[in-house]
Parts: sequence; C-alpha cells; structure tokens
Amino acid sequence: MGDIAKGVLGGAWTLLVGWILPTALNLGVFALAVAPSLRRTAAARRLWPDGMPGTTVVLLSAALLLGLVLSALQNLLYRVLEGYALWPAAAYRAGCRRALRARGALADRLLVISLERREREGTPPAPPARADLLRIRADARLARAVRGDRRRTSAQRALLRERLNRYPVDAAQLAPTRLGNAIRRFEEYGHDRYRLDTQLLWNELTGAASDKLCRQVDLARASVDFFVALLAGHTAVALAALATLPAASADVPLLLTAAGGLAVLVPLWYRAAVTATDEWAAAVRALVNAGRRPLAEALGLVLPGELAEERKMWTMVSRFSRIPFHDRASALDRYRAAP
Repeated sequence: MGDIAKGVLGGAWTLLVGWILPTALNLGVFALAVAPSLRRTAAARRLWPDGMPGTTVVLLSAALLLGLVLSALQNLLYRVLEGYALWPAAAYRAGCRRALRARGALADRLLVISLERREREGTPPAPPARADLLRIRADARLARAVRGDRRRTSAQRALLRERLNRYPVDAAQLAPTRLGNAIRRFEEYGHDRYRLDTQLLWNELTGAASDKLCRQVDLARASVDFFVALLAGHTAVALAALATLPAASADVPLLLTAAGGLAVLVPLWYRAAVTATDEWAAAVRALVNAGRRPLAEALGLVLPGELAEERKMWTMVSRFSRIPFHDRASALDRYRAAP
C-alpha cells in the first residue's frame, strides 16, 4: 500500500506542478484583466457568482478541470511547439535548415576557441583543422561572433557548449524549433550510444528501471510542462483579451495592456522551457545508462560484455518490437538467458 500511495502522490504532484498550477495562474490573469470587461454583460452576470468565496471556488474548479484537459492534450501541445504538428511543409523545412545553420555556427565557434587555445599552448593545429580555422575566419558573421567569444569568460564560453548540446547529434534528427531539438537530443541518446530505441521501448525501460530513476524523469519533465502550460495559457488569455475588445463594456486600455504583456512573456516562457529540458535530458540519460541492464534482464536477455555486441543486441530487440516476426529474429537466441 505504501508503494501504491507513493506512486499516486508522485503522479499527482507532477500533474499539479506541471499543469494545474500554471492553469490557475492563467485563470487569475483572466479574472483580473479580461473578466471585468465581460462581467458587465447580461450572460456573464447570470453565470458569474457574487462574492469572493463563490469566485474563488469557480476559479479553483476551473483550474483543476482545465489543468486536466491540458494534461490530456499535452502530446498535441508538445508536437505543435516542437514543429511536428500543424506546421506547413515549407515552414518545417525552413526551420530545419535554420537549426542546421545554428548548430553548425555553434560548433564552428567552439572549434575556434579550442584551436586558438592550442595555439597559445604551443600546439599548432593539424592542416585540416587549420583549413577549418581559415574558413571560419573568412566568414564575416562567424568572425564577428568569434571576436565576441574572445572577450567572454570561461564560464560564458561553457554556455556555448550547453547551447550546442541542445541539438541532436545526428543532423537527420533535427527539428524546426529549439524546443523540438532540445527534446530530440535525448530521444536519440539511447539509439546513438547503444542502438537502444528508447522511444519504442519506453514503457519496458521505465517498467524495468528503478523507481528513483523514473521519478527523476517525471520531476524533470514537470518543469518543462509548467512552462509549456504557462505559455499555452498566456496565448489563450491574450487572444481572449483581443476578442473582448469589440464588446460594449470592454475596458480597452486594460485589455490591450494585458494582451501586450502576455505576448511579451510567451517567448520568455518558451526560452525557459528550452532551458528546463537540460535537467530532463540528464534524467533520461541516467535512465538509459543505468536502466539497460534491468531492461535486458526483464526481457530475458544477458547484457553482452562488449559494447559493439551490446549495440547489435539492442538493434535486434528494437527491430523485433517494431516489425512483424521473421525467422531472422532467432539471431536473438544467443543473447537469451538460460532458462
């Protein structure tokens, strides 16, 4: 019973922090900025309760209900923000090209920092690296960024590495948005390192791994959920404020101020969501690294001692789960544990 209670409370906590709390904040903004203009209408006077206690109950109930609805719609919200849903094909391709250029520029800047440090230490770069250095210095935009990097402290330069790490390793996995790339980098981690398709085997992996590892992933994701729900709600409230402007009882200055302020905050929350994925990525990385052995044991397999052999095994396991059975799947027999 104790374990069941912990699981229920843990799930309730991530739901509360990730979706219900930001929904309550957005409803509070709506009640302060938009509701006064609507409350003067006949329909709103019939529906809106009199007195503070009734208003509080309505807002809390609405926060709970809408928070649950947003949680149910979270996959759609994430897909829109990642660039996978409701994006025209041309915008998707343009976003991927922009992401590829941004990732390449960050890699080039870090390469220059490394090569110039080696030159100061008396270790000249190899001819291919020197050619890259000359190419980067010949690019006016990159050269300007490199000059700025030279004035940065070591801690500030480390932030460039953080930004580069928010892109997937494989260029073919790039998404059109920063949030999409920040999430895609840890979705591909298991496949890149071990050929373990964590997207396909996620339920098996989380079922076999320790509760502590899974809890870390849930808590880290709750931070990203919070900012995603906050910016989604800000967008909805801003649109509601603009839609209320034609009303006869509209408080135009208040509505315009609210809509403008929320529009300014939305990009900040988006940036905060991207930054918050760092902890989520670290939690998923720990889950993959430490959960592979329990996963192999749960599947009745023995984890090979050689990394190359382990990558072959996970490739077969992923293929076995993804496609219909074929006689070639018997190649997994050599990894199966003795009965």
